[in-house]
Amino acid sequence: MAERIRVAYTIMQLWHRVPGGTATSTLELARALRSTGEVDLIGVAPAGPLPPPPWTPPIPFRRVHLPYQLVYDAWHHLRRPGVERRTRAQVVHATAATVPPRQSAPLVVTIHDLFPLQTPEQFTPRGVRLLTRGIELARSDADLVICPSRATLEDCVAAGFDRDRLRLVPWGVTVAPVADAERQRVRARYQLDNPYVLWVGTIEPRKNLPMLLDAFRGLGARAEQLVLVGPPGWNESLDEHLVGLGHRVRRLGFVPSGDLAALYAEARLFCFPSTREGFGLPPLEAMARSTPVLVSADTAMSEVIGDGGLSVPADDVQAWSSAMMAVLDDPALAQRLSTEAVARAAEFTWELAARRTIDVYRELVA
Repeated sequence: MAERIRVAYTIMQLWHRVPGGTATSTLELARALRSTGEVDLIGVAPAGPLPPPPWTPPIPFRRVHLPYQLVYDAWHHLRRPGVERRTRAQVVHATAATVPPRQSAPLVVTIHDLFPLQTPEQFTPRGVRLLTRGIELARSDADLVICPSRATLEDCVAAGFDRDRLRLVPWGVTVAPVADAERQRVRARYQLDNPYVLWVGTIEPRKNLPMLLDAFRGLGARAEQLVLVGPPGWNESLDEHLVGLGHRVRRLGFVPSGDLAALYAEARLFCFPSTREGFGLPPLEAMARSTPVLVSADTAMSEVIGDGGLSVPADDVQAWSSAMMAVLDDPALAQRLSTEAVARAAEFTWELAARRTIDVYRELVA
């Protein structure tokens, strides 16, 4: 059996006010890596109270005794503190574009996307500065860079990363049925009496929610509601786009992860019109629950869903309205998409993501 590898694994994003998709992928990958028995993961965490479920770290960790905001500033501008002494790591894995200093151990950085470079107006000024610096450090200091999609990998090449240092490691999902009793419990909890179209994410500009609201408005008077799940993020207000929609739109805010599977499974359709995604976990999670999905064309999401969903131009309100009506009004189309969604989702597992990540680690310690 191959020797176990000791990896310092950054988990700072679990402490963020809005952890988001990068935190979800970091958590799920950590669980899958640990289950292989081939790596000893030591988390690198900031000061502060332990995050509540579902963001509680699933691995042992060592703290950098500063809040995460100050840790990022220190890493990116002072290039300290290092993490190797705290963790005795053979490999350091920065799981996002917040990059600790390169020391003697090889450095792996996961680049989820390059959006702060491509659309800086959609982020806070601090976020742009922080992530731009992190991307620069990944480009100059990382031995290998992990990308979750081919789209992100090609963006990295275009931004000056050496192609031979890039490794494609798609994220995963768990395909599992949801019991009828669980579906009924969640419907009752959130008072979802009508059929509904679902969206899940953090409310921010690139999620393109105003367009989705306008497209849903274009469906006219129907039984279906639009259900929005997720916390407010930054730089986006939906108030003016909600005018006149009334009870047709339900905003649930953050919901526990234990309820999310049933919300996906009960939805008649899942819509995710983001203009940009580094991978796009929510559509894959919906597909794993056999729910038909619509995503934006020419994005990493259309790459991920394959034939398991439909792709629509992100800025075409009428096309989104038409695609929604097509799925909602055609049971045969909805059933075909449901069947193909499950088959496609089964190709993406966290076990496979963990195996590919371990291959990256072993490449560096060989």
